[in-house]
Amino acid sequence: MTQFKKTTAGPKRMQLEKYMRILPCTACHGERLNPQARNCRVGDKTLTQLSHMPVGDLVPWLDSFEKNLNPLQRQIAGELLKEIRARLGFLLNVGLHYLSLDRSAPTLSGGEAQRIRLAGQIGSGLVGVLYILDEPSIGLHPRDNIRLLNSLLRLRDMGNTVLVVEHDEDTMRAADYLVDFGPGPGIRGGEIVAAGPPAEVLANPNSPTGQYLTGAKSIPIPAVRRAGNGRQLRIVNATHNNLKNVTVEIPLGKFVVVTGVSGSGKSSLINDVLRGHLMSGGRESSVSDDDDEDQAELTSSAQKTQCDAILGAEHIDKVIDIDQTPIGRTPRSNPATYIKVWDEIRNLFAKMNEAKLRGYNASRFSFNT
Repeated sequence: MTQFKKTTAGPKRMQLEKYMRILPCTACHGERLNPQARNCRVGDKTLTQLSHMPVGDLVPWLDSFEKNLNPLQRQIAGELLKEIRARLGFLLNVGLHYLSLDRSAPTLSGGEAQRIRLAGQIGSGLVGVLYILDEPSIGLHPRDNIRLLNSLLRLRDMGNTVLVVEHDEDTMRAADYLVDFGPGPGIRGGEIVAAGPPAEVLANPNSPTGQYLTGAKSIPIPAVRRAGNGRQLRIVNATHNNLKNVTVEIPLGKFVVVTGVSGSGKSSLINDVLRGHLMSGGRESSVSDDDDEDQAELTSSAQKTQCDAILGAEHIDKVIDIDQTPIGRTPRSNPATYIKVWDEIRNLFAKMNEAKLRGYNASRFSFNT
């Protein structure tokens, strides 16, 4: 703790925070207000009680509260209630009715955080702005795409330009103008193969995107499904973030997909509960660049989650987490170093006749040497 207090904000401070846990205050029980503020009420609710309520419940409560105000109280609170309802309305419009206002930001899913930022921009009322979004539909359930698109269209209708990099079909069909890059990836790409309204791109035979949208090309669905090995993982009574005593059985030896609407608890169940408990229990990842830091973070994450038991862990040899975090911690990190292809290349150089004559081993060809 002494070292943490002496360290200014930066990578070192973030590294130390991984070994810390957040616990509720014993005096205020996590409400973060003094006794006088905690006992101040509006209607029959305190500030902390209102912040605990889901947005979908808070809006009708505000409506009923205003109806019970006398003329003087309504004049005092009128503008405040109008602004509060407007901001809560933005959250409702992007499908976040289930969130409470005191929900910790790090516990939000990627889709939830993204939609909160969109709601904030809609509420700012700016005009003449160019908004750039890079694949905003990632992590969103198809049900939530409509809310996302309505938010983007509202930004456009306010007098702004919305530029989206996207693969989602609904987003492409809703666009006023579509630009298709290709015709392939890497060196086979870098060209604009079609541009114009979606109808023109769909009619362009040179557009791979248009061919998939029209159904001329498609990805075949497997005719036979894998039977698996007959074993399973069983998560018993998981309670974390949006999870409410969830018990799940995951068959092993199969390609398993966990899906559901955004914010329903998918990432909480798999990344926090399952991954956190399995990896903190000794089944460490074999691809970690910094085992000590990762293990401390996983142990802390497992301590914060609630789960009665995870049955069937003995059927698993190890857990390897492949996420979207940067693959290296040094400027020299690249795909070649990460997949360890340089090790084989150095071994190859060390087996050459000239290297053997000079007594060079594989370490001689290291960049560090």
